[in-house]
Amino acid sequence: MTFEADTERVYPVPDEPATMIEATLCFPLRDVGGTEEVLLIEKRRGLGEGWYNGPGGKLEGEETPRECAVRETREEVGLEIDPADLEKAGELEFRLDGDRHTFCHVFRTRQFAGEPHPSEEAYPEWFAVDDVPYDRMWEDDRLWLPAVLEGETVVGEFRFVGGKPLDEAEFAGHDLERDVDFDAIGRSR
Repeated sequence: MTFEADTERVYPVPDEPATMIEATLCFPLRDVGGTEEVLLIEKRRGLGEGWYNGPGGKLEGEETPRECAVRETREEVGLEIDPADLEKAGELEFRLDGDRHTFCHVFRTRQFAGEPHPSEEAYPEWFAVDDVPYDRMWEDDRLWLPAVLEGETVVGEFRFVGGKPLDEAEFAGHDLERDVDFDAIGRSR
């Protein structure tokens, strides 16, 4: 997987068609009485319905990944986040039957305002970081999310086969790099 940085957006190198979806995930974290918790949402509709993940979704128009993460978190659970308070935690590429499907920017934050509330799209729930419901999440999440929740950074490619939509395809393999220095490669934004 090869990508080039241009300001805040990462673009595929043009050796392959750039038809994939660009999206974000955001993982708000808090400490409650010495227990680290992460806010996850149970999707109520669309891709991944009934599964847990962080708030997130597709970039719109000329929106940057940070702007998208802020907007999606506000729309899905009502939390307000300053884009400067988002920490870049990962870049994930998902392939379906060999083709690029989704490129996801992953963020985490400890700074937010408000209390999470349900929306038409998502039901929010706090989980202890050591009790994340991986059995009710995408199969690849258990490979990269623990590192993100431990404060590490990741870059990964995850391959699925067996047709569309993606949530009905079978997980086929992955490549994952941990402790990536996004500042050093110019992609911390």
